[in-house]
Amino acid sequence: MDTISRENNSMLPVGGIIVGVIGLLLGGYSAIKLSSVNRTLAAHEEKVARLDTVESQISTSSAASEKATRDLSALTRSTQDAFNQVGAELGNLRGSITKLEESSKAPVRATAKAGGAPAVAGPDEYIVKAGDTGTKIASAKGVSWPDLQAVNSGVAWNRLAIGQTIKLPKK
Repeated sequence: MDTISRENNSMLPVGGIIVGVIGLLLGGYSAIKLSSVNRTLAAHEEKVARLDTVESQISTSSAASEKATRDLSALTRSTQDAFNQVGAELGNLRGSITKLEESSKAPVRATAKAGGAPAVAGPDEYIVKAGDTGTKIASAKGVSWPDLQAVNSGVAWNRLAIGQTIKLPKK
């Protein structure tokens, strides 16, 4: 029996060595994997730091955008109020100008004789007939168009009335 127990005892140290070597190999492999995981973790920490920076920039930009939107709304309201005020004033001015134009126009009446007789032109006058224009009158009477206009400064030449009396310049 002595021989048998020796044989069993001789395998025990060899088994212990094999288990020890396997343990060392597993420990080395885990150390290599741990360093790889540490490198990956460091790379991810840099990316997280960059994301934090981008997030803060987005937050700042968002706040600036909201402020710009509020400012634009306020500017739009004040501009609309100003346009409303200017529009009202323009309406008032337009009415005033219309009144002034109407009051400055003296109605030109044809001079008629008592009894309903047609108007008769004096020596330096012309009575407007249908189809007459300022240039036709000037040509017919042998005067220049600018002189005719100068003598009749209050006449609306684009609205001549039949029977209207026009003064003729001296030749």
